[in-house]
Amino acid sequence: MIVSLNGDNQYVLRISALGDRTENDYLAETEFVHFLAENGAPVADAIPSVHGKLVECIEADGKEVYVSLFAYAKGMLIADNGYQYREGAPLSEYFYNTGKALGKIHSLSKAYVPVHNRPNYFDKYNMSYLDHLIPDEYHELKRVIGKRLEEFHTLPMDKNCYGLVHFDFSDGNYHIDMNTGEITVFDFDNCINCWYMFDLANLWMHNEGWTRQETDPEKRFELMQQCFDFQLQGYKTETDISEEMLKKLPLFIDMVLIENIVDEFGCCKREGEELDYEDIEDAAECLINGIPYAGLGEY
Repeated sequence: MIVSLNGDNQYVLRISALGDRTENDYLAETEFVHFLAENGAPVADAIPSVHGKLVECIEADGKEVYVSLFAYAKGMLIADNGYQYREGAPLSEYFYNTGKALGKIHSLSKAYVPVHNRPNYFDKYNMSYLDHLIPDEYHELKRVIGKRLEEFHTLPMDKNCYGLVHFDFSDGNYHIDMNTGEITVFDFDNCINCWYMFDLANLWMHNEGWTRQETDPEKRFELMQQCFDFQLQGYKTETDISEEMLKKLPLFIDMVLIENIVDEFGCCKREGEELDYEDIEDAAECLINGIPYAGLGEY
């Protein structure tokens, strides 16, 4: 919820009572966000309480509830502006600035030494867990996910390519100052130790929204690549990404598809609902049939 102090600055008060995360998870998240903000990253800072804590634990109805306060991100969601960028500025500026913001986060992540740790990718994305999460009727999907996980295990995991990432970097999780074009990122609650390329692949996939008016698949792919080129230009002003990793973009797009699928199954399990296959059909078909670029690019 949005709150203010004496009608002055706005803040976001987060009250977490779902029980799907531990105190360590919240501490690891808010400590990372506070580190990023203190070192110049364009993120909505985690604000300490009057007791100097980034996370306060209180009891309500016999349950532990975790409370955190964040600065309100300046600007607005681009969706709330009808997906219109700021007047008089080229759209290339927007793509450049999103890449630059992500690059700054990744640059600082490479130097970050956590007090509390967020999970590593394979802590969640492993077949021991996924076998229980995904029903046996989806055996072919589980098989191809298992093969992708084997490929992921061969990827390098040194500090230049693997570290704490946002894991949900998209236009729903940052505000844009429509006067300056500056971006402020928030919602790090899914942050995880993973490859930096995951965030970049997720960024690539969200370019589809800017190119869907193009019905020709080849032209659409070219447009998506042009958007991504501007994003990479901004990204590389803050940190490096090797050409070897960039060439693996299709593999990391598959990683994003797997995350989307696992998230759907996880939500259904928490809610006690049956999965509607249409919610994962496109992603599943791409993985099962080996269709690259989430079906949005070259075959």
